[in-house]
Amino acid sequence: MAEPPLPFRVTDKRRETADTWTLRLEPRDAPAAAPFAAGQFAMVYAFGVGDAPISVSGTDGDAVLHTVRAVGAVTRAICAAEPGDVLGIRGPFGTTWPVDAAAGRDVVLVAGGIGLPPLRPALRALLADRGRAGSVTLLYGGRTPEELVFRDELAAWSGGGDVRVRVTVDAPTAGWDGSVGVVTKLLRGAVPDPARTMAMMCGPEVMMRFTAEALLARGVPPEAIWWSVERSMACGEGHCGHCQLGPLFVCKDGPVLRHDVVEPLLRVAEL
Repeated sequence: MAEPPLPFRVTDKRRETADTWTLRLEPRDAPAAAPFAAGQFAMVYAFGVGDAPISVSGTDGDAVLHTVRAVGAVTRAICAAEPGDVLGIRGPFGTTWPVDAAAGRDVVLVAGGIGLPPLRPALRALLADRGRAGSVTLLYGGRTPEELVFRDELAAWSGGGDVRVRVTVDAPTAGWDGSVGVVTKLLRGAVPDPARTMAMMCGPEVMMRFTAEALLARGVPPEAIWWSVERSMACGEGHCGHCQLGPLFVCKDGPVLRHDVVEPLLRVAEL
């Protein structure tokens, strides 16, 4: 039987886009939830409505940050929570980004849309110990400039000198002077030494497919390419089978999976 969710109080709320918010949640009571690692997710409960698997977009002591897009009844209820309200947290669940394995390697992080929040903890871990890796590059694509999340942080990262940031949009709006096109367009010049490059990707599945193909074509080894696969997770523990992908359960064996493990499965139409 699954453990009951722990009550977490919303202590801060920041609007990212028209339909996306970042919530800072702190444990209401002791004990706090177990520490979350980069790449993992929680089952977040809006009491009386339901729960949803939400990737962690950051941690701060016992506090956990979730960046949530309001797309259904549960996520709308989570996004409607205000400071002082209580939500439930169960977790952590899932596999993690291989941040430790990035030591001495160049790292390319590729995100599409709401795929940046799950990658944010990995980027922050690399920046917190900047000597761990070689070059660090963030490639981020969105549909429009208004749908980009963490815009203040993107500007700060761009100006900090520790990470190279490239951003593109599909449909520019007035005032946009950046790149236009798909995120794979940004790979040009981002992989100077394929043999020592590690890539981490999160976003729409089609984006990750094309990005992986482009990275392989440049000579990046398949075992150095990592996906965050987010399918229809429901229980978080591999019991319900909603997220089954061949022999894998994404909630338990993922969501972070190595390319040579996940890509052959994604080629099977029935899965």
